[in-house]
Amino acid sequence: MARLLVKSEGLGLSTLELRLGVNHVGRAVDNDFAINHSTISTHHCELILSADGVVLRDCNSTNGSFVNGEPVEEVWLENGQSVRLGDVELMVETTESTIAIPKIEREKPAAPPVVLPDGAFLCPRHPENRATFRCTTCLAIMCSSCVRIIRIKGGKPHFLCATCHNHCERLGGETVKKKMGFLGFLQQTVRLKLGSRPRE
Repeated sequence: MARLLVKSEGLGLSTLELRLGVNHVGRAVDNDFAINHSTISTHHCELILSADGVVLRDCNSTNGSFVNGEPVEEVWLENGQSVRLGDVELMVETTESTIAIPKIEREKPAAPPVVLPDGAFLCPRHPENRATFRCTTCLAIMCSSCVRIIRIKGGKPHFLCATCHNHCERLGGETVKKKMGFLGFLQQTVRLKLGSRPRE
């Protein structure tokens, strides 16, 4: 990681190990690097570390910030440069930043589903259960234990895929009985023959 060496003695500080982002330098204890020296302002400067390097930005300090003897307000630092904050001497050892990219473990694809003699599938995650749902997006099949159910007030339950969280449908479709009206009910239970009356 980027680092500046403290050349001045008697400060109780030998290096400034920068972290990514803004590093505050000054005399006050609330700075990231508190340098107790009379020529250092309360909030003297900022050392900003990014993937591109280190920027030194002076915060209107009383005694100024200098790079290779030149006063600066905001400047990119280079390896080997001398930096002076007030009367405190520093040297830029390195401006490199190490940005670690975390390794993301991808979920292993489920094994192909087992097909039963009757054509039904076994759930890949729960082999003891029959698969009853299929995701309409990733086409994964799953049992009722895998699927996520969202209940919306006043509506039907929605079934969501355990892998991609998209809509699932029941395998083979849902058998929905059509509602029968009152007239249909009468026609089915009482068959009336129009125009025929019982003889007396």
